[in-house]
Amino acid sequence: MIGAVLIGVLALVIGGCVCVVWADRGGPRWTRVVAAATVGAGRMVRSYQKAQRRQVNSGDGNSGANAG
Repeated sequence: MIGAVLIGVLALVIGGCVCVVWADRGGPRWTRVVAAATVGAGRMVRSYQKAQRRQVNSGDGNSGANAG
């Protein structure tokens, strides 16, 4: 079951990347919509990861205990 979900997510990621390249080369309107959604999702993931890193780094200096 988990394998099927991971394969589905991988297919969505690959499809999104294909749409980004195709839209950049002047593809149909639907590829531009999918490409915009893919780029937006990537930006959200990056900002979430940055926030997590900031949270972990700010917590390291304030406590002597190991967070892990």
